[in-house]
Amino acid sequence: MEQPEFISLLPIIVTLALALSTRNVVVGLFSGVVCGVAMLEGTFIDKGPLDSFSALMQSYLLPQLTDSYNAGVLLLLVFIGGFVALMEKSGGGVAFAKRVTLWVTNKCQAQLATWFGGIAIFFSDLGTPLIAGPVFRPLFDKLKVSRQKLAFIIDSTSSPVAILIPFIGWGVYIMSLIQKEFAALEVGMSEWDAFIGAIPYQFYAFLAIAIVPILSFFKLDFGPMAQAERLAKQGSDFGKVEDSLNVFEHENAKTSFVWAPLLVMLVVLCSILIPHGFPFQQVSGSTFRAALSSAYFFAAFTLIGLMAVYKVRKLSDGIQVYLKGMSNMMSVAVILILAWALSSVGKELGAAAYIAEQAQAGFPYWLVPAVAFLLAGIISFATGSSWGTFAILMPLVIPTAFAIDAPMLVCIGAVLSGGLFGDHCSPISETTILSSTGAGCDQYEHFRTQLPYALVNGAIAFISFVVSGILASPLVVLVAILVQVAVYLVLSKQQSTSETLESQPTS
Repeated sequence: MEQPEFISLLPIIVTLALALSTRNVVVGLFSGVVCGVAMLEGTFIDKGPLDSFSALMQSYLLPQLTDSYNAGVLLLLVFIGGFVALMEKSGGGVAFAKRVTLWVTNKCQAQLATWFGGIAIFFSDLGTPLIAGPVFRPLFDKLKVSRQKLAFIIDSTSSPVAILIPFIGWGVYIMSLIQKEFAALEVGMSEWDAFIGAIPYQFYAFLAIAIVPILSFFKLDFGPMAQAERLAKQGSDFGKVEDSLNVFEHENAKTSFVWAPLLVMLVVLCSILIPHGFPFQQVSGSTFRAALSSAYFFAAFTLIGLMAVYKVRKLSDGIQVYLKGMSNMMSVAVILILAWALSSVGKELGAAAYIAEQAQAGFPYWLVPAVAFLLAGIISFATGSSWGTFAILMPLVIPTAFAIDAPMLVCIGAVLSGGLFGDHCSPISETTILSSTGAGCDQYEHFRTQLPYALVNGAIAFISFVVSGILASPLVVLVAILVQVAVYLVLSKQQSTSETLESQPTS
């Protein structure tokens, strides 16, 4: 094998440049793959662009579809897409959230109820703002809690919760990226074990989730959010916008539309996996994906049946929603296929080997997680896509960590946390836009009031990755949350002192 050179990074550079400039990850990934294929095949110069495109399809894209592992992942994502669409269009989430609001009598309870509702709707990061937002909005207005706070809470319980769950779309997508790199490097660990093992190192996700009860219990708002809360207390309409959502709700919808399908899913999963020794023995990836696909299928048709029985949707309407939800996963499938292809092209060019070689030349192994977190945050902020960030960085970070013996699980957690951090800070992120829409809050106001919290959490996460690069201990996440409480206590106290000084008459 030839010595890898800097030119091998050109497809990655093209991917990053176009993804950042166009703010479209698909454009960046496709351009990077085309660039890599042209470098490998040389057909742009020798035979022209048509032969290059033919080589791209025949040797790099179609093999990703015919690979049994990849096909299983894509099929599973289709089943997940159909089930999520049914959940969002059944009215069950709204019925569940309304049931929660019956016990709410004060501001703290309202915020915690929204937080709990967002966690309970874990199956869809995009469903959380579209379901919880409109349901809790009247309650927040009644109790004079700002719409900005509502947007912040549902944004903190959408992606940060979804990224920790291995059996929904986020987990399946991430494990598929991990498996591709582990297979090439012949790593003995399975992608399931890697994902589960990396959960304690997803510092930003835990910090984003933990901040809501901390702020609610201790009333620790500061910065623009503190101003928004003061104005809301005075009855101001600052930051509010007109409702533009058509959230599906039905008088016959039941809370069982949420828990019954999930219960069926659990029963089907256990019925298929327990005979194979799960959870005490490792189950093959193909068996696990088949079990998950079956579980989502039976859960979906349980929900379709419940909607028909309670006359919420006709059987044919439920099936139509299911099929449309399946088709909605096409964009995810495209990103995955292009990510797999770019990974293959990069390996043939020696991109990962070049980066690993440079890292071995003197880069401290313990700094890899912190650097990965920062890079992922920058890319995700600029593109507004955490999933696209994972697709770009996993093929680079995993081989580098393997080559210089950096803590692999911490590095994976750093890529995931960084992607989530950048997504939370980005004004063009899909979850930022949907959270402000669901809360009936001005989009810029949501971005402005959430950013200080995201930056503080990001700084704590960065320090945690520096520490974990050395210690690689799951206990670091507990210390990070304790530090988070202390930092917010200090910031809130400073805010109160500043407000007191401003309110005092000048002599």
